[in-house]
Amino acid sequence: MRIIKDTNIQFMSQYKLGAFLSGAVIILGIISLILAGGPLLSIDFKGGTLIAVHFEEPVDVNEFRSAMSNVNIEGQSFDFSKAEIKLFGSPQDISVRIPHLDQEPENFAQKIVSHLRNSFSSKVSDTDSDFILSIEKVGPKIGAELSNKAILAIVSALGLILFYISIRFEFNFALGAIAALTHDVFVTLGIFSIMGYEISLPIIAAFLTIVGYSLNDTIVIFDRIRENIKSLKRLSYTEVIDKSINDSLSRTIVTSITTFIVVLILWLFGGEVINLFAFAMMIGVIVGTYSSIFVACPLVLRLHARNK
Repeated sequence: MRIIKDTNIQFMSQYKLGAFLSGAVIILGIISLILAGGPLLSIDFKGGTLIAVHFEEPVDVNEFRSAMSNVNIEGQSFDFSKAEIKLFGSPQDISVRIPHLDQEPENFAQKIVSHLRNSFSSKVSDTDSDFILSIEKVGPKIGAELSNKAILAIVSALGLILFYISIRFEFNFALGAIAALTHDVFVTLGIFSIMGYEISLPIIAAFLTIVGYSLNDTIVIFDRIRENIKSLKRLSYTEVIDKSINDSLSRTIVTSITTFIVVLILWLFGGEVINLFAFAMMIGVIVGTYSSIFVACPLVLRLHARNK
């Protein structure tokens, strides 16, 4: 069933507006990344110790930071007041991320938890299961390996996509698809930087999922373009692309809306663990649908005009 029928929207005449919107968002993201010194990487990539605790009453972050300024472990005094400390989920939940130490004492994380329990004894549950939400520890070597593998995964995916579409369609279509996918990743990364969200392994998984979703939509349009080129020889290349997008528009909108509803529900009710993954997917669904029409197709059109 087609919800939208017989549309005749001239998408290619609006490519300059699309280029302006994409350029503005990407530039803002790049500025944010430069000011922040790069993307905010999670403990998965930077290494260190992440401790998340739950208090019975709300705790002020500044009070928590003051308690972390003098942590005594086995006779050594540590100042972790400049560590990354933030609320998450509720005013009663606080996480602290401590960078990796070269000569880290044994049971380091547990001793920090004991220090917090002593510092906020009136606001802490007697049982560890209620007080400790999570303890994560990643070594710097493992973090570096994960960073390299994450980059390799994204680059490999884009390279294989370039190879596949070059064979399945033609090289111009492959360049258009890669431009759209790169656009989607950069826009999502820029928005994460602007919002101050961390890039973790689940977010890398979201990036790869976005690449797959956007590519699927792009290939549907490309396939219709290839069919219409053969059957509508009297139309110009621009008219063929516009007609192909209009032919696929109902399918594109239905697929995007149904996918967006699912990830929106995950974002609203999925909990803290999956929250950022769902947020990245929401951005990806919107940007992926947009880039298939306003990034991939205009680039194919310009490459065709240049080659001709």
